[in-house]
Amino acid sequence: MVLRHNHYEVAFEEYLRGACVPYVAVDETRRALLANSSLKSMDFIVYGCGSENLLIDIKGRQFPTGLGEEGNNSGHKWVNWATNDDVLSLLQWEQVFGENFAACFVFAYEVLDKRWYRELEDLFVYQDRTYAFYLIRVRDYYVHMKRLSESWDTYSVPARIYRQTIIPFRRQLQLEPIPSS
Repeated sequence: MVLRHNHYEVAFEEYLRGACVPYVAVDETRRALLANSSLKSMDFIVYGCGSENLLIDIKGRQFPTGLGEEGNNSGHKWVNWATNDDVLSLLQWEQVFGENFAACFVFAYEVLDKRWYRELEDLFVYQDRTYAFYLIRVRDYYVHMKRLSESWDTYSVPARIYRQTIIPFRRQLQLEPIPSS
């Protein structure tokens, strides 16, 4: 097991363990060299999803982001930004691994308030935090991404398109709901 400090990645790994899904946790502390260029690593390689294996980069976000006045959740609900490096590195890894591998982002949303539970599928509780995991293929993300910040080199997919493109991670694996720990 890779030592992880990011609670989103730790929760996702516990989710995989609970579902008995075969996976490899990637040590992302070192970037790989490929054809003399530095390549960002994915977080997990997940095996046995039908005929396809998944190269996954976890993107931890809050749902919704930020708190409005007096603690009400008035932030954005489907924040999905990623860096250009994230996108291009995963697309390159997909080519390296070959046709039976799909590069994906899993947006791990920490749900900040119970009132939002009904909007999400397949909630997972780990260490007193509630998460929802949604998958989007990086190729789909790439087609729809729009620049968010030039200085940070970040992109996002417009919320309407994003909502039409994502699927709950459990559905991708065709799993029964996974018990929370």
